[in-house]
Amino acid sequence: MRKYLPKIYLALVFLFFYLPIVYVIFFSFNDSRSLTNFTGFSLQWYEKMFENRTMMESIYYSVIIAIIATIVSTIIGTITAIGLSKSRRVVKEFVNQMDNLSMLNPEIVTAIGLMLLFVTFGITTGFGTLLLAHIIFCIPYVILSIMPKMRQLDDNLAEAALDLGCTPWQALYKVIIPQIKPGIFTGALTAFTMSFDDFVISYFVTGPGINNISTYVYSSVRRINPSINALSTIIVIGITIILILANVVPLIASKRKKRAELN
Repeated sequence: MRKYLPKIYLALVFLFFYLPIVYVIFFSFNDSRSLTNFTGFSLQWYEKMFENRTMMESIYYSVIIAIIATIVSTIIGTITAIGLSKSRRVVKEFVNQMDNLSMLNPEIVTAIGLMLLFVTFGITTGFGTLLLAHIIFCIPYVILSIMPKMRQLDDNLAEAALDLGCTPWQALYKVIIPQIKPGIFTGALTAFTMSFDDFVISYFVTGPGINNISTYVYSSVRRINPSINALSTIIVIGITIILILANVVPLIASKRKKRAELN
């Protein structure tokens, strides 16, 4: 019996994490508004989701803010990580500590701080403040993802490229960036996930008429709305497809590369 305990424990952990997701997906196809009694199969809640203009706008804002925040934070985070690798130890340690502090800091504190910052400078909250806040809290995650790759990078490679006639920019995008590409990809994926999923900071810095998915779901949680189950199901399916592609595509590319080398 003892040898089965780890497997039983693992099964219970997976059940704890994934049963609520399966429950939401199952009742997104329910014919009635009930969340406890399945009365029949129906796609009506998916139809109503696409007919709901407010919900569609929240999806649009979530996606567009996540994409822009990911692009900007990835560029800034990559440049910062590369710059830190060439900085003095004191500067590097200080920035790393500040980077860690921003991630360890409770989100509610960051949210209130950003809200007070915008109010102090008289900035009207809305799409701009929401986007700026997402860029700010995504940058540390990008830096954290890239820094380990920068530590593994051989400094002599960039110097050799410069000696062979490359300009600093050519050495950057032909030598350094290809070497740290996995860290950049991981940082970008983390930034997109954090931005798309954020609620606390978004709730404090958004303005009237600007809602992402998290704030919209929060405002709708007091009344039964099965369309939210349909929205959650689409998000889960989308994330699953992205994760499969993120893992399968590099695997296929590496296999093709090995075959090309053998041939």
